Amino acid sequence: MQAGNDGDSPSDPAVPSDNPGTWLDFTDLVFIDPVGTGFSRATVPDAEARKLFYTTIPDIQYLSRVIYDWLVKNGRLGSRKYLVGESYGGFRGPRITHYLQSQLGVALNGVVLVSPYLNPTIEENGDLSPIPWLMTLPSIAAARLERENKLTQQAMTDVITYTRGDYSAALLKGRSDPDATQKMIQRVTELTGLDPAFVKYSGGRLETRAYLREVHREQGKLSSVYDSNVTSFDPFPFAPEQRANDPILASIIAPLTTAMVDFVTRTVGWKVDARYNALSFDVNRQWDRDEDLRDGSVPELRKAVAADPKLRVLIVHGWNDLSCPFMGSILTVDQMPVMGDPARVAVREYPGGHMFYTRSSSRTELRKDVMDMYSKH
Repeated sequence: MQAGNDGDSPSDPAVPSDNPGTWLDFTDLVFIDPVGTGFSRATVPDAEARKLFYTTIPDIQYLSRVIYDWLVKNGRLGSRKYLVGESYGGFRGPRITHYLQSQLGVALNGVVLVSPYLNPTIEENGDLSPIPWLMTLPSIAAARLERENKLTQQAMTDVITYTRGDYSAALLKGRSDPDATQKMIQRVTELTGLDPAFVKYSGGRLETRAYLREVHREQGKLSSVYDSNVTSFDPFPFAPEQRANDPILASIIAPLTTAMVDFVTRTVGWKVDARYNALSFDVNRQWDRDEDLRDGSVPELRKAVAADPKLRVLIVHGWNDLSCPFMGSILTVDQMPVMGDPARVAVREYPGGHMFYTRSSSRTELRKDVMDMYSKH
């Protein structure tokens, strides 16, 4: 079904179709809905559920145990095992991998992290550190290139090279080198196509929320943090801050929920009358955002890779994603020691945003990259 791209309507018929990018022809797939998502529910009172499920360490422990129990019950402990996680699932991926490896005695062969929330604090301290701005600029430039039908791997390589080099240097120099600052602001304006005054008064430091309101302001539209080329009309264009929901979140909840519930209750025939949670505000409210969440999962990623010289990790992103920018993963992996084959931990990017696989071409390329990783064992 079509959802998550510019122009898709939440009231369009939610008709599932065969997926030409499926992985089912080369591997089995087992999907896990964490407690509070999909039809998955806690059977204990809310206060107990918060302790058991809605905080970081218990979350990793019970999900790891679900994987362990499934492998035992289905006689698959001896099979090759791969873990896939998206967004917050990408945060969980390295932690679950390390917990299974070190505590439950189950070693995974590979991990695929899709648009992962891998290193949450990497974008902090933008008043001193250039890192937050190194993360946003490439994704903003990618969106501009795509709008002009100029998005290529070489074009993005050039953007990344500038970001790592002259852009980073100019940010670090600050007011000590006004000439470098002026050149940087001019170059950022060229790369992004934004109003020169907006770039100038941003100091070439493109804050995500400000950009999302600015880039399509003349059309009276907002951009999505998940793909800034997906837009919706701004119902409060004169408000000092964004008051509407994100354009992608506002448009995908209805079609995805309708399609899933219809598939389960009519096609599969499971006559469940529970609510299906594609997005739960209640779980969001109850979740304890503790220090473990803020610490990210890069330490566990390093430990898991160090402990198993055959473990392979594929980190995949859409170029346009500003919720979990691809540059964050590139910078993170660049700082990891090389433990054997450097290709064991790889970052790949594709046209699109947080859910880049909604585009058929990106879905096809993702399938090829996953099959390539799978064939290495």
